[in-house]
Amino acid sequence: MALNDTLANALSHLLNCEKRGKKICVIRPISNFIVRVMELLREQGYIGEFKANKDRKGGQIEINLLGNINKCGAIKPRFSVSYKELEKYEKRFLPAKDFGIIILTTTKGLLTHIQAKEQKIGGKLVAYCY
Repeated sequence: MALNDTLANALSHLLNCEKRGKKICVIRPISNFIVRVMELLREQGYIGEFKANKDRKGGQIEINLLGNINKCGAIKPRFSVSYKELEKYEKRFLPAKDFGIIILTTTKGLLTHIQAKEQKIGGKLVAYCY
């Protein structure tokens, strides 16, 4: 099995575990990028606490699920956006206004679209979750 986009695989596995009603989701392999995305999801209340274990085989992350995710996924291609264009992508990826988050990679690190609007910075779209 080819793992071309590890973030997309991690988010789809997370969504599958959530739909099956599992309490714990184990994702492997992981990267610092995936861990940071999971930290943002935890801060926003979509997932519970998690534990990342790095080893020689790519590592794994154990996530406590709360049942708060309806849909999540990676955004491909990773569109470049200015903060003025964010509303267009909110309408495309999120079901309603002020419902869900879009994660962007910016010069200030990974941010939600709400934080990016407040700081008036753009970046590249990475993932969405609601």
